[in-house]
Amino acid sequence: MQIVDTPSPNFGDRPDGRRPDVLVLHYTGMETGKAALDRLCDPVAKVSAHYLIEEDGTCFRMVAEENRAWHAGLSFWAGESDLNSASIGIELVNPGHEHGYRPFPEPQIAALLTLATGIRDRHGILPHRVVGHSDIAPTRKEDPGELFPWQRLARYRLGLWPKPQPAGAPGTAMEAAFLLAQIGYDIADLPATLTAFQRRYRPSSLDGVLDKETAALINGLAAMLPRQDVLSAE
Repeated sequence: MQIVDTPSPNFGDRPDGRRPDVLVLHYTGMETGKAALDRLCDPVAKVSAHYLIEEDGTCFRMVAEENRAWHAGLSFWAGESDLNSASIGIELVNPGHEHGYRPFPEPQIAALLTLATGIRDRHGILPHRVVGHSDIAPTRKEDPGELFPWQRLARYRLGLWPKPQPAGAPGTAMEAAFLLAQIGYDIADLPATLTAFQRRYRPSSLDGVLDKETAALINGLAAMLPRQDVLSAE
């Protein structure tokens, strides 16, 4: 795919030779792609991402993959609290919930699949370490949101897509929190984390309630994790 180099000054070195092993997907949440690109390249804004993909599929590279872009902010995933150092960030042009959230066009998703599979292969990023901004910052962020086609990405090993497993599903908040922590989530605010989980895996209802459907999906996703990522409850 053709990539337009549009360098941003907003980056740094990854500490101690840290190699990226997380891929974080965002939406821009601004009225236009140009406005988002300008902000991500503005030294005053102090934000950036490695890539931005326009709705027509045009891809802009702002920060080299070996460098640390400033896209994750205050975040957490699977024990990591400095996600900027651990990850590569991709911004998808979309007005977001504030400016008229809408489905992601096919050219944009096709470009994302090409870009993200290349990143996955270059860095050996595992499916359970492909996340949305709302996954790593559930109390602050909603992107890429409930209209994002996570199930389609999972077919390319860009994320996981669980089948509900009602048998043995968590029946209490404590049991759900245990499994969500195994998956990688910050569980400090459980309703916010449940909403983030639903936004990705059960987007038809985002109420932050541990109902039977949500519990079965949590159980199904936890069962898909590599065994070394799943701790014994004993």
